[in-house]
Amino acid sequence: MSRNNERNIKKHNDKLHKAQDKAKQAVLSRKEKLKQITKKFNEDKASEE
Repeated sequence: MSRNNERNIKKHNDKLHKAQDKAKQAVLSRKEKLKQITKKFNEDKASEE
């Protein structure tokens, strides 16, 4: 099966973009989780003092 026709090109691009979006979303969620952990850590540290 070749990617030389429109349908196959579209199928390939959709799959590719879906994978890229998933990777991008994973990065964003990790950043958000890290932000929450940092915030909680700083609050705990401030309450100890």
